[in-house]
Amino acid sequence: MAPIISAMNPLLSRLHPYPFERLRHLFSDVKPSTDWPPVSLGIGEPRHATPALILQALQAHGAELAAYPATAGSLALRQACSAWVKRRYEVTIDPATQVLPVNGSREALFAFTQTVLDGRPGSLVVSPNPFYQIYEGAALLGQADVHYVPSVAAKNFAVDWDSVPAQVWQRTRLLFVCSPGNPTGAVMPLAEWQKLFALSDEYGFVIASDECYSEIYFGDTPPLGGLQAAALSGRTDFKRLVSFTSLSKRSNVPGLRSGFVAGDASLIAPFLLYRTYHGSAMGGLVQQASIAAWNDEDHVVANRALYKEKFEQVTPMLSKVIDVALPDAGFYLWAGVPGGDDEAFARDLLAQYNVTVLPGRYLAREVNGINPGQGRIRMALVAQPQECLEAARRIVQFVHSNF
Repeated sequence: MAPIISAMNPLLSRLHPYPFERLRHLFSDVKPSTDWPPVSLGIGEPRHATPALILQALQAHGAELAAYPATAGSLALRQACSAWVKRRYEVTIDPATQVLPVNGSREALFAFTQTVLDGRPGSLVVSPNPFYQIYEGAALLGQADVHYVPSVAAKNFAVDWDSVPAQVWQRTRLLFVCSPGNPTGAVMPLAEWQKLFALSDEYGFVIASDECYSEIYFGDTPPLGGLQAAALSGRTDFKRLVSFTSLSKRSNVPGLRSGFVAGDASLIAPFLLYRTYHGSAMGGLVQQASIAAWNDEDHVVANRALYKEKFEQVTPMLSKVIDVALPDAGFYLWAGVPGGDDEAFARDLLAQYNVTVLPGRYLAREVNGINPGQGRIRMALVAQPQECLEAARRIVQFVHSNF
């Protein structure tokens, strides 16, 4: 009798459960308090209103559904993306060769990894720790291992790139950078970028810069972007660098699944080839709505102001009872909890006050006996201001009652 051959890719068994799957398991036997209406700070899904100009564009271009879209996207969309990069970062990119529309940064981060990795034994992908889990999954399914680099709380959660030994960089094919960081909100300064550029030049790895939170910040200076850092460093060809951005957070359209990648033309071209076979063309209707979004900044300014209002109200309240401070950017609070048990804190908070938060350990991996997310929680301030304020009041009561 012939042996039974598994039809499944064995690499799938290397994937870790997604954080929200772990959260469901954690809460499986928890009965939320019925004394309070539910408030979720657990998922980073923007809940501000979708701008009218995007809805109008969707309504006006229904005829686009009658045609197959080109994988490269329309020239008009690539020009809109390039024009936004120029306005935002004072960086010029070629819409014909250095930009490509994608179906949201999540899809693009995964697919781009498959174009960089080639199955070479011993290949490594370097990731910050904590991190967005797509980095890890994309690496594992690309037949690479992951080297996790910790964020240092004492240094405003800067990633400790200096802790990576030369023998790791020698095997590195791809480095993930997330600035502003998820979940920490930390923004990389120019000197840190230049350190990574020098390492990329020395060892030949590609840098994938995840910048999906770039437009939510609280100071007067916008976060530095990867292409901007490269241009300021005289690297106008963006060698071995691709940045990823998205409309989901910037424009409150997570369901639109729209973003773009930009950078080194020699990396964009094979990525386009991969996407042609991957079947990842952005629909024409979404392209038209995306053009409207990238061409307008007024709704982005209003959105940022709403987040700023929430963080300015909520952060001082919570800082009196937990270890938390205003981040550089993004819409998360990354907080240390009393008692140091993030899972127990999340379970008890839900049971007693019907507020959902995400245990920090679910967003990180244990390395050398240390999980840099343990003892912390991630709170997504994505709901309306009054709902976020209500959640903060309950967390204050919960801490006073239990610690």
